[in-house]
Amino acid sequence: MNEALIRSLTPSVLGVLVRRGADFAAGEDAVQDALIEAVRVWSADPPRDPKGWLVTVAWRRFLDATRADAARRRREDLVDEEPPPGPTPAVDDTLQLYFLCAHPSLTPSSAVALTLRAVGGLTTRQIAQAYLVPEATMAQRISRAKRTVSGVRFDQPGDVATVLRVLYLVFNEGYFGDVDLAAEAIRLTRQLAAAIDHPEVAGLLALMLLHHARRAARRAPDGSLVPLAAQDRGRWDTALIAEGVGILQAALARDRLGEFQAQAAVAALHADAPTAEETDWVQIVEWYDELARLTDSPIVRLNRAVAVGEADGPRAGLAALAALDDALPRYTAVAAYLHERDGSVAKAARLYAEAAQKAANLAERDHLTRQAARLNALRS
Repeated sequence: MNEALIRSLTPSVLGVLVRRGADFAAGEDAVQDALIEAVRVWSADPPRDPKGWLVTVAWRRFLDATRADAARRRREDLVDEEPPPGPTPAVDDTLQLYFLCAHPSLTPSSAVALTLRAVGGLTTRQIAQAYLVPEATMAQRISRAKRTVSGVRFDQPGDVATVLRVLYLVFNEGYFGDVDLAAEAIRLTRQLAAAIDHPEVAGLLALMLLHHARRAARRAPDGSLVPLAAQDRGRWDTALIAEGVGILQAALARDRLGEFQAQAAVAALHADAPTAEETDWVQIVEWYDELARLTDSPIVRLNRAVAVGEADGPRAGLAALAALDDALPRYTAVAAYLHERDGSVAKAARLYAEAAQKAANLAERDHLTRQAARLNALRS
């Protein structure tokens, strides 16, 4: 392998990159990376066309660096896209589109699915996961909804409850995915709260603000998920928490309780606790009882089992969990957590590993895998 040959090709390779559109400094970095790679591999497998090889590798390195830099700038921009406190100053047609898609000719579930797909920008798979149904089933539901509204006049907008459900699901997808989607849901909910006086609109806005206040603490520097109990509460946005609590208190004072107000009350109790150990789990269980009465949701009952495990001990939580369908999303992860709390380390490690295989996204899967590895390390 001739290092002198490699280095002699540097000016011409750099010239090719610059002619293709690379700036000089970035081109130099890419060529240097290509030279290092050439030194590493050419001795074992020299190319027939050294210059062509270097140009190809250098151009790929330049493109990779350019994409990485663009992605980094986008992440920095997303951090700045926080929903501002107070009433939203701008109004557009997006919220009106939400109401139009929630057409009276559709069932509420079909209206929500159609709006999420057509206006919210979610994929069919994301919507199916939110509804706990197979992707094919959701695809059929959306197709039927499109056919239903294809020949009707959009002069009868849908009801507030359906629009709230859509905004809630869009926020959830954004909260566990991209920040800008969650911020957009908050912006639209602020618009709705400014337009109509409705306690559940206020409840949803409070819920979004209280959850979004914890966004900065939800991930470690390496991008991994940080559970609520382990989050640095000093990083929580106290202004958003104060705003959310104030909106919730005003809504609850009207004595027209709905599910979003009840969920916001749970979030407020978490936000009010100075430490995880000081969380008022007894009150949280009581709010989950209210939520179960209002919604009869299996997911609510799953979350209630966790709260019971914290308030009354892990065996009480496992007893509450046993009454639920083990096919529920996150059922296995909850079982792992409660068994770990109960001292069944081997069983908890096995369940964490099983839950990781069922995780809906990469971040959750990695978190559960680490939990399993942590417990396995304790046993060794």
